[in-house]
Amino acid sequence: MTEERRLRIGVLGAGQIAQAAHFEACAKARNAELFAICDVADDLRERMAVAHGARRTFGDYDAMLADPDVEAVIIATADAFHVEASIRALEAGKHVLCEKPLATSVEDAERLCDAVTRTGLVLHVGHMKRYDGGIEAAKDFIDVEMGRMLSMKAWYCDSTHRYVMTDAVQPLIATSAASRRPAGDPKADRQRYLMLAHGSHLVDLARFLAGDIESVEARFREAYGARCWFVAVDFASGAIGHLDLTVAVRMDWHEGFEVQGERGGILARTYNPWYFKSSDVEIFHESDATWRRPLAADGHFYRRQVEGFADAVLTGKPVRGATAEDGVASVRAMVAIATSVREGRAVTLSEVAGSI
Repeated sequence: MTEERRLRIGVLGAGQIAQAAHFEACAKARNAELFAICDVADDLRERMAVAHGARRTFGDYDAMLADPDVEAVIIATADAFHVEASIRALEAGKHVLCEKPLATSVEDAERLCDAVTRTGLVLHVGHMKRYDGGIEAAKDFIDVEMGRMLSMKAWYCDSTHRYVMTDAVQPLIATSAASRRPAGDPKADRQRYLMLAHGSHLVDLARFLAGDIESVEARFREAYGARCWFVAVDFASGAIGHLDLTVAVRMDWHEGFEVQGERGGILARTYNPWYFKSSDVEIFHESDATWRRPLAADGHFYRRQVEGFADAVLTGKPVRGATAEDGVASVRAMVAIATSVREGRAVTLSEVAGSI
């Protein structure tokens, strides 16, 4: 059901993630609308505006930020542009939904977090898995019924076949020679790129379900073009964890988690996100020795993320979206993992600085 009051959102960037996720998410949201699109590529911008029904278009970001009718901005650009684009939006009085990762260094993430505190505006990070209905059910069980957590294991294993699957279900992505790109090739350093692109999801999932991470100890191996991180985790709660990031496995997409707790446990399988299928989550209740599995039929994580962001802006309603503080913590955890691999030791998150 569409609500009478809808947040007017401008999307910065008309590239792949905007076309595959954010334009449609805004158009379908019950409490938001795709009000404007901003991109330096005239051809791409105007094509997307016609296709998705944006009311206004801008070739200049400052012009979009100066428009009083634009209330919020989605930052759908390359990672290198996230921090500056977000800060400019906040300083212009716009709320921000920034694609993950929030930043590529601890210092930049903290600088952006300071801007959020200074302006008092809403900033959420695009960790859309928090809006996976199966994962939400797991979170509810952990918070309300499970009691003390003993352990958590989570894995994110991208597949060599993922692009075949993705191309089959995503819209045909339009491109333009005039699009703005970061200097150099952000994918050239594969170890860094894969941690930012995929590790950010794994780390945020672990934090969402098990709480703050205190320290990590990581092992890394590269062979036949595949890369694997095994990360031992100590959570602030006292629980211990194991994270597995492998890109790419010679099998189907393999993602999920297992949680063991005082009054039950959870087993979950997560799918390639472009299938828009919620995780299969099975929750065991020790009290009556039963397994329960939520259907979580609504698997449009990106639309649900926009709706949660709009709820936070329009009503102040507490939502599960990743805040600026969550974004900083995820960046800090990824830097700690990279440091642990490089130095061969356990690393406490409070000691890390610098870039991934």
